[in-house]
Amino acid sequence: MIRILAGGKKSKNWVFDGQTEYEKRLKKPFDMHFEYLDDTKIANLAHNWPFKADEYVILLDERGEILSSPELSQKLERQFNHGKKVVFIIGGPYGVDEETRKRADFVLSISRMVFPHELMRIILSEQIYRAQEISRGGKYHHD
Repeated sequence: MIRILAGGKKSKNWVFDGQTEYEKRLKKPFDMHFEYLDDTKIANLAHNWPFKADEYVILLDERGEILSSPELSQKLERQFNHGKKVVFIIGGPYGVDEETRKRADFVLSISRMVFPHELMRIILSEQIYRAQEISRGGKYHHD
């Protein structure tokens, strides 16, 4: 299962609907679960690093590395094959602190542009679904 720690308030209906549309399509190990964290909890991530050795933490940040969809699929598949659980962190409206950025196993940029954290929830959901379909050889992703 993929855990997604999402900063900011719980999703508005249109965001929740978008996330749910992709969640319904996911199968193990690509199935995902959202956890919503308020600004204080997001700020405390680095100080109280709650992640275990069997978790691979990916932070979404525009300063991170840009991957293609097939590269993301391969990265996730590699972690699953090594028995790791994947955790994505989407910061709130003000992102996360530098210490959290440094402690993440990988910093991923979806784009050099900045998107609202709520929109990132939908984009990430779709990319996880796309990664699953690439891994399974499905027809959803076209090269």
